[in-house]
This record gives sequence, structure tokens and C-alpha cells, in this order.
Amino acid sequence: MEKRIISKEFKEQAVALVQQQGIGIKQAAQELGVSVSALRKWVTAQRVNGANAFPGSGKLSPEDQKIRDLEKRLKVVEMERDILKKATAFFAKESL
Repeated sequence: MEKRIISKEFKEQAVALVQQQGIGIKQAAQELGVSVSALRKWVTAQRVNGANAFPGSGKLSPEDQKIRDLEKRLKVVEMERDILKKATAFFAKESL
């Protein structure tokens, strides 16, 4: 199944249907042709993040980008640690 890309504007309008016009999430989702869970996530994201809810174009929010960067850095540091452990063990055997 091909993943459908939904614009920031569409998400904002869908959330507005629920929040401003009082249409239920289930009914709005059916009318818009999106899943109930997706619309529920959009409403929650709008409530929590406000104007930054939908960064768009596959871009992450600043917080999510920071987490991704830190996870990458952690992997590098763990690899460096493992290399140093192996080198220490190697040189410990050589000195015997």
C-alpha cells in the first residue's frame, strides 16, 4: 500500500473541523477520508505543539531532530568504546 502524503494545510483544516466546528473525530475522519487514529494524532499534536504541530516536508520538530542527533552520536560513542575495549584486551594479552 502506497503511503499518502498529507499537507500541513490539510491537517490544520481537519483539526479545525474538530476543534472549531465541533464535528466528532470519527465523523470528520470519514468525511475527509483519513483514519480516525491519524486525525486523533493530529488533534493531539495541535493541542500540544500549537503552530509547530506539523513541520511538514518530512522535517522533524526541533526536539525530535535533537533526539535523532543525540541517538546518532550515542551510537558513535558506543562504537568507539567497544573499539577501545577490544584494543585494551589485545594489548593486555600482548604484554603477558
